[in-house]
Amino acid sequence: MFRNIKDSLSRSTAMKASVVAGLAVAALATGVPAEVSRSYADAVNVQAPQVPSFANVVDAVSPAVVSVRVESRVNAAADEDDSFGLGRGFDDLPDDHPLKKFFRQFEQQQGRGQRGQNQQKNSDDKGHLRPVAQGSGFFVSEDGYIVTNNHVVSDGAAFVVVLNDGTELDAKLVGKDSRTDLAVLKVDPKGKKFTYVGWADDAKVRVGDWVVAVGNPFGLGGTVTAGIVSARGRDIHSGPYDDYIQIDAPVNKGNSGGPTFNLNGQVVGINTAIFSQSGGSVGIAFAIPATTAKDVVADLIKTGTVSRGWLGVQIQPVTKDIAESLGLSEASGALVVSPQDGSPGQKAGIKNGDVVTAVNGEPVKDPRDLARRIGAMQPGSKVDVSIWRAGKSQSVTVELGTLPADQNQASSDDSQPSQPQQPSSEKALADLGLTVGPSDDGKGVAITGVDPDSDAADKGVKEGEKITSVNNQQVSSAGDIVKVIEQAKKDGRTRALFQIQSGDGSRFVALPINAG
Repeated sequence: MFRNIKDSLSRSTAMKASVVAGLAVAALATGVPAEVSRSYADAVNVQAPQVPSFANVVDAVSPAVVSVRVESRVNAAADEDDSFGLGRGFDDLPDDHPLKKFFRQFEQQQGRGQRGQNQQKNSDDKGHLRPVAQGSGFFVSEDGYIVTNNHVVSDGAAFVVVLNDGTELDAKLVGKDSRTDLAVLKVDPKGKKFTYVGWADDAKVRVGDWVVAVGNPFGLGGTVTAGIVSARGRDIHSGPYDDYIQIDAPVNKGNSGGPTFNLNGQVVGINTAIFSQSGGSVGIAFAIPATTAKDVVADLIKTGTVSRGWLGVQIQPVTKDIAESLGLSEASGALVVSPQDGSPGQKAGIKNGDVVTAVNGEPVKDPRDLARRIGAMQPGSKVDVSIWRAGKSQSVTVELGTLPADQNQASSDDSQPSQPQQPSSEKALADLGLTVGPSDDGKGVAITGVDPDSDAADKGVKEGEKITSVNNQQVSSAGDIVKVIEQAKKDGRTRALFQIQSGDGSRFVALPINAG
């Protein structure tokens, strides 16, 4: 009996083994993972093309990149301000208050610590030093010259740079340039040679090229991000020399002044601004091109300042309407609103209404292009300026001056003798949506009304402004305006160029003259 049970169990075990084996074979045949074979499977290992690593670039350039800590002199009253929105300074809180302990730790992390306390003890009655900003920078020479942004150091009284290995060094400000947002610091090498980086030829940088940004976002230090060049020649309306490289490598607060490298470890740009509604990276950052930075930095190191050529004229873009009103074949160049009194441009004979079309034979694209090219020239240089005036091209030679440190916008030249005021009808310019009358000072024609549905209203012309010229001819009455318009119609023009004077300055507006 026991033998029969044993034989039966043996047969049963054999059958079960056979069934399991059959299932395993079936599972393998159908491609379904089998429980019995799972323990023998290999780990996933996909043989795919590998993305190039940035590690070699980062290893090479990181020692040249520094964090910049800026301290400003703060008086006692400011030191007790409600800096953190508490309703009172945290120094007034009890010593055992958790917020006071938190902020003390925060200050120490920001580099104040014992160093800041010692500075406070030795401070004079003007106040003591307190950290106010952090940014980034990089060495451009082995003897300690460092490039950063002007807006990082502009409010600073003392500067400390932190090297890649954590070493802290005091730095002095060599020079700064607000127009390009660049500044140069210097540390004492004390016999040490610093790792430094060189400039790339950003003219060869193409949209889509890889770039690597290294800097100090949010005070973290030594942070690397990567992306591509998104665009070239960006104008973010920060100044007359806007010509930024746009990148999508993540750049955040604290990256200002830090370099953006190509894969050869050369600086293609200096991070200066981001576009963000939250304050964090959204993939749109702007860098000062290396070609711009290279020349400015060289001047700052040499003299501490930047000397720029100066033409001395207020300019605005040439729109399609303005080009048509002036008889230009294309909307390019820079329209002169007014030359500044005594400026090189005025002395050379440049007048309001002229369009600067070329400099030394090279076409001028727009006002930014003209400003950059004149600014890049040395004061005292003689340049050939091509202008469009009265329907034909002319050329004048200008000896450039030196751009003043604080250049205000030029106002219109009011030296023209006033013309007797003639009676005018407010209906004379009704087709343009304008009514006019005599001006209070006898110069130009006062705008007394603007039709809100007119082209003039769409162009921003407002009641209370003045018309000083039409098609570059001075006007003092509605009759003068009508006379110029009629002549323009005879010449086949469909628009006329009005010079509008307001409390904010002078500008040109092209209005249609073929209505009615």
